[in-house]
Amino acid sequence: MTTTKAPPAAEPDTAAALRARLQALRLYGLLGAPDSVLAEPWVEQLLALEERERQRRSLERRLREARLGAFKPLADFDWHWPRRIDRALIEELFTLDFLDEAANLILLGPNGVGKTMIAKNLVHAAVLHGHTARFVGASDMLHELAAQDSTRALAQRLRRFTQPRLLAIDEIGYLRYDNRYADLLFEVVTRRYLTGSIVLNASKLYTAELG
Repeated sequence: MTTTKAPPAAEPDTAAALRARLQALRLYGLLGAPDSVLAEPWVEQLLALEERERQRRSLERRLREARLGAFKPLADFDWHWPRRIDRALIEELFTLDFLDEAANLILLGPNGVGKTMIAKNLVHAAVLHGHTARFVGASDMLHELAAQDSTRALAQRLRRFTQPRLLAIDEIGYLRYDNRYADLLFEVVTRRYLTGSIVLNASKLYTAELG
């Protein structure tokens, strides 16, 4: 008669780490298994496969929600075309440190100097680093919000623009907006204050002196 020796129990630290990963993946059946089961080599393989697949699907979902469309990579940016540009500062933005501060950016300049290209690349970089992000034209965003026919519908639609970690709004100063659109823009900015970053692209800005 032969006996089969049970696999050794996982080391405490290893078991705790595996259980944390199982909890994150919500694999509750395995989460309730004894340490001896977690020590089986197939458990680690299963976790790795599940994590990779979920990461892939999460990236695809966030890329869809970013609404980037076609765009050129920053490697193709012509740094000699704008008359004035702080290249070091632009490249520093791609560390995405400003997201931790919920800081806002304004890219100001005439048409055709690459503001949209920079903004789209920032959104893309944020998505690749695991953040939620969205790119939208100012007119498209405000038309969409203004079309909502109830307070509840407006609140739901506002979440499209207030929940992402990074929101890039293109051509914010291209058109003059009536009071309704101005109020909606103010609502988006206010709701994102200190919770998420905004990148504003503008050809010109209108200012008013107070005091």
